[in-house]
Amino acid sequence: MTNTDYKNPQLLADSTQTASTGSFNWRSPSNLAIVKYWGKHGVQLPRNPSISFTLENAFTQTLLEYAPKTDHNENIELEFLFHKEENEPFRQKLLKFLESITDIFPFLRQFKLKIRSGNSFPHSAGIASSASAMSAVSLCLCSMEDELFGTLQDDTEFDRKASYVARLGSGSASRSIYGGMAVWGKIGAVAGSSDLYAVPYADRMHDAFKSFHDDILIVSKSEKSVSSTAGHALMEDNIYAAPRFQQAGQRMQRLLGAIQAGDVETFGEIAENEALTLHAMMMASNPSYMLMESNTIEMIKRIRAYRAETKEPVYFSLDAGPNIHLLYPEEIIHNVSPFIDSELLPLCQEGMIVRDWVGEGPEQV
Repeated sequence: MTNTDYKNPQLLADSTQTASTGSFNWRSPSNLAIVKYWGKHGVQLPRNPSISFTLENAFTQTLLEYAPKTDHNENIELEFLFHKEENEPFRQKLLKFLESITDIFPFLRQFKLKIRSGNSFPHSAGIASSASAMSAVSLCLCSMEDELFGTLQDDTEFDRKASYVARLGSGSASRSIYGGMAVWGKIGAVAGSSDLYAVPYADRMHDAFKSFHDDILIVSKSEKSVSSTAGHALMEDNIYAAPRFQQAGQRMQRLLGAIQAGDVETFGEIAENEALTLHAMMMASNPSYMLMESNTIEMIKRIRAYRAETKEPVYFSLDAGPNIHLLYPEEIIHNVSPFIDSELLPLCQEGMIVRDWVGEGPEQV
């Protein structure tokens, strides 16, 4: 089997295995893309490479339990609970995903599956909840494969397959498999990089970034008006798409150099420009749409004013939503915290903030 094709019709359990029960519990983090992936082709393939910080406190925890089927139908039997409650839209989305990967995990049709999931942060509000959710599910599925067949004993191969499978559910989920930083998308400067799965980049990070903070300021925890799936599709006819993809590749080259050199200023400049470019692409779509709120823009103004006044390396980013990610080094936290409390928290919905930082990656619970 090659690394580019995980289809394996031989992964079918025998009668002794199908009589067994088991469970796996994974906690997988969200991630914040610094260079954004926006626009795709084929089966969840990116139009440009991206790189992200893996977060620590924004995560999805997922418990997968499997048991023998009482009848031998070919359907995937799935019970799904989100925060201990039935959620039929989420169940249908997950069922569709599982159906799409039965050529990779044919044994899924042989068991009754129960998945229980929950987030540490608001879902569908633009904090990459699909990244943490789909990566957690993919890690559970790879654990199930390894338990039944012993095929993923090698940690590197386990992670790569989990990243590949996660990508099929949510492109950005491919990056959540790795701690620190991860690169997804083929780029010559990163050996082994691929459009099919992410690769770890933590070993190339300068110490300046290893304890970076990412405080997520919740401007709105409402579900966003246009989903990321729809947003990606609108890039197909966006007249600025081609130059955008070229720009992303150029910014990746600059950013990789800054990350290795510990150049926080260049990092921050690119992070902010990428965030605003992402939202500019939305505004330039047809139909156009905006996910930023008035408080998003007010926060950006205050962050830039604070930086100009104090000369401290405090920057912002945005995902595909209205919520601000405040990025700064650990060593200035005591200066930044009063600014957050006095200037930014009053602009958050119900004063909500997820205080986060660069994390270690997924954890089997």
